[in-house]
Amino acid sequence: MSGTLIIFWDYDTQWGADRSRSPGGAKTWGNLEFENTEQLLELHAQYRVPACFAVVGAAALAGTRPYHDPGQIRKIAQEGHEIASHSMYHEWLPGLGTQNLVSSLRESKDALEQCTGQSVTTFVPPFNQPFDYPARSSFSLSERRQVKQDRIGLVHLCEMLCEAGYAFSRVSYHPAPERIQIPFIPEERRILSRLEQIDGLTCIRLKISAGFNNKNLDLLVGHACLDDILVVYGHPHTLYLRGGQDERHLRPFLEVVKHLTERGRIQVVLPRQLISMDHSR
Repeated sequence: MSGTLIIFWDYDTQWGADRSRSPGGAKTWGNLEFENTEQLLELHAQYRVPACFAVVGAAALAGTRPYHDPGQIRKIAQEGHEIASHSMYHEWLPGLGTQNLVSSLRESKDALEQCTGQSVTTFVPPFNQPFDYPARSSFSLSERRQVKQDRIGLVHLCEMLCEAGYAFSRVSYHPAPERIQIPFIPEERRILSRLEQIDGLTCIRLKISAGFNNKNLDLLVGHACLDDILVVYGHPHTLYLRGGQDERHLRPFLEVVKHLTERGRIQVVLPRQLISMDHSR
């Protein structure tokens, strides 16, 4: 038995920086996304670890940095990594409305497929939202307060993803009963996920914060040989900002991934492979 690991890089570019929802509004780190991705590709090649890059569709259109670089997106795909959609312009989906959501999903998929020549079947929601999923007792009061009409919840999103031709999504909802039970669940089990179906779409739930720091490294080691999936992610623009997603954490994390993989204790997979695993059950 071996554990399963999936690594995502949320490639926001300046489209995401312009729509930042953190204090202070729009940011200016768009160029770092492209510059640091070159370093990331070297690191992933060095340790022979594949990843899924969730790319804002508009970045694949013709144009210049910090908004566009179709050549780099093609390079990511050519080096064996998966390209996922991260919406068209890094929109906040709960308040986007149905028609705009449909346009964003389809335009992003088309732009990325035209750029890479490969099928795009995975979607990663910007800001990891929507959180609202009443069927699993996950309620987002902030989403409900901010959007009174035509609000996009998780089920609605998954329905629209299926209609737009996607097959997989990373999701991040928070069931109330689970939050209550957390103190009684061993930590190595709290962060593991299983494939699940939401309105016909195969999904994997993100359960930990971004980064590759010592805590997440310990979770990786503890996860080896457990029959579940560990989902980790980061943002290229943060690679040298001294936080948990910094290169000084990422490099030892990838070193351990390589070590555990060579010994058959974990397998690193891409979302498109998880879809096949789910359908084979």
